[in-house]
Amino acid sequence: MFDKIVIANRGEIALRILRACRELGVKTVAIHSEVDRDLQHVKLADESVCIGPAQPGESYLNIPAVIAAAEVASADAIHPGYGFLSENADFAEQVEKSGFVFIGPKAETMRMMGDKLSAIAAMKDAGVPCVPGSDCALGDDAAANLALGREIGYPVMIKASGGGGGRGMRPVFEEKSLLESIELTRGEAAAAFNNDSVYLEKYLEYPRHIEIQVLADNFGNVIHLGERDCSMQRRNQKVIEEAPAPGIDEDIRNNLGELCAEACRRIDYRGAGTFEFLYEKGNFYFIEMNTRIQVEHPVTEMITGIDLVKQQLLIASGEKLNMEQGDVNFAGHAIECRINAEDPYSFLPSPGLINFYHAAGGFGVRVDSHVYTGYRVPANYDSLLGKLICYGKTRDEAMTKIQNALTECVFEGIKTNIPLHQDLVANNDFRAGGTDIHYLERLLDQK
Repeated sequence: MFDKIVIANRGEIALRILRACRELGVKTVAIHSEVDRDLQHVKLADESVCIGPAQPGESYLNIPAVIAAAEVASADAIHPGYGFLSENADFAEQVEKSGFVFIGPKAETMRMMGDKLSAIAAMKDAGVPCVPGSDCALGDDAAANLALGREIGYPVMIKASGGGGGRGMRPVFEEKSLLESIELTRGEAAAAFNNDSVYLEKYLEYPRHIEIQVLADNFGNVIHLGERDCSMQRRNQKVIEEAPAPGIDEDIRNNLGELCAEACRRIDYRGAGTFEFLYEKGNFYFIEMNTRIQVEHPVTEMITGIDLVKQQLLIASGEKLNMEQGDVNFAGHAIECRINAEDPYSFLPSPGLINFYHAAGGFGVRVDSHVYTGYRVPANYDSLLGKLICYGKTRDEAMTKIQNALTECVFEGIKTNIPLHQDLVANNDFRAGGTDIHYLERLLDQK
């Protein structure tokens, strides 16, 4: 096991990594921007290093500064968390070249799965079902692109090959809009991802978002940890997640999970990863793989009893997986609400001072959050304040727990999206299970 690691992130995930390190006896180095010196994990870490001003590009996204901090602290490895540099293959490569261990997949694997087209090709080779589409980057031949749109059938979706996190996507419902939409998406992709390559695929109108969690070591051992339903979304950003997914039976889970595990073996994957699918009319379609820990990982931990962050550390340190697929037991149900500092219905960010904070509690209630009374939420980063996760023996029990827990959460001084969550967990369609990824948008439009 490592002696010391750098936590190359901030907020709740940085605190989550620090706690896992402490359980394994690993020392921690917290890097932080000038505005983040009062974060909990910075105060709790064995060492801390300020790497720059508040702007992410000059601190958390500054690769030389992050690696320099690891050198100064004589660390063994770097954990990227999620967001920021977590899926940056160049960062992973430079970490390894600098003599540190990157706690995640190999750089070449990240490049393959970070490009949607190469990821789709790899998944097709492994027998994983994919959305019907162009399977290659669109060229400049307008007639060929129009013909392709007709062949796939409208509506279609234009996607940036280098996109992710819900960005770089544009639906097209009529042929007359296709060519202009392709050029618009190319321009946005070039600006956001430094890659203007786009492709075309069938637009599924009422799908659910189902994802499979995997763990893989350096010795070819791979297991899946079941599925999560992340269909409650706004503008392709997840709002509520749960595990297991309502209405997905054990045979389907095991078959899809084994396909994902086999795909990991074929691409020589290591660490924690998530295969994301759209699910419509009984069919699954691969859309992308996240080569990092997910925001919603706690719901999987709650139903399996497996600490995913500790597993990341163990795998990266060279340990073999200490379990086989038959050792993974799924029990109960877990639901997670992402609590953000924002207006619950206009979604405008609400940075500022938290005058008073009270976390929910009770049996089966988990709060992953870095905030405290007196903490000032900066305007420079994502608005996530934390995650409220509730576990029950049944979905109904978990739903009741999270409904009660939301009434206990108090953030005074700023606005949060808790009222939206309260509306959603009381919503009859959500309580019935199986809402599609556009459900929340339709609900908000009605309001």
